[in-house]
Amino acid sequence: MLQVDHYHAAYGQSEVLHGLDFTIAPGEIVAIMGRNGMGKTMLMKSLMGIVPTSEGHAMVDGTDITSLKSFEHVAQGVAYVPQGRMIFQTMTVQENIDTGLTLSGTSKVPDGIYELFPVLLDMKNRRGGNLSGGHQQQIAIARALATNPKVLLLDEPTEGIQPSIIREMARVLRRIRDERGLSIVVSEQVLSFALDVADRILVLENGRLVHDELRAQIDEEKVAGFLSV
Repeated sequence: MLQVDHYHAAYGQSEVLHGLDFTIAPGEIVAIMGRNGMGKTMLMKSLMGIVPTSEGHAMVDGTDITSLKSFEHVAQGVAYVPQGRMIFQTMTVQENIDTGLTLSGTSKVPDGIYELFPVLLDMKNRRGGNLSGGHQQQIAIARALATNPKVLLLDEPTEGIQPSIIREMARVLRRIRDERGLSIVVSEQVLSFALDVADRILVLENGRLVHDELRAQIDEEKVAGFLSV
């Protein structure tokens, strides 16, 4: 569903990603881990078309999206939940989610989204900025799902979220994968969450992939070593 080949990306003259190669299977949840500054957010922004690729290719379901603009990435089936959620603070829950409908061909939020996040239905007329970080994260994920994506990118989704909400988020992401067949890529530093949600774990170190292992075979101590400061 997502194929990344010889992928490079840079801020100006400073290259951050150095020739990444990996694939994400249909219906697979992959956690991309690493310390701050290792290139996780750069990878997410680049796959979303926010930061240009300097070399290499990314393909979604067989379509090359490398040189497309961000809104064209969405049209090809890529949805993005940025670090910090970035919801519209003064808009209601309903209005925030509605912004994801632009390319979906519908004017009504699918019922299945509120089934995933029933608390949002109860809060749909409340301003997003008045809600907790956990509820704002749910809004951001619901908004992304409203685009009817094939690949869902989540950048540091546990940041600033209380532990009980983190556990619920893992459950919901697995449900989204199972019910919708989505491929999900999660950028993460919290190993317990990655182990809870992911089918496979990749580790970025200084812009290079240094570890790629199935969850069932993961060496937790080795991965934790990559994450320690």
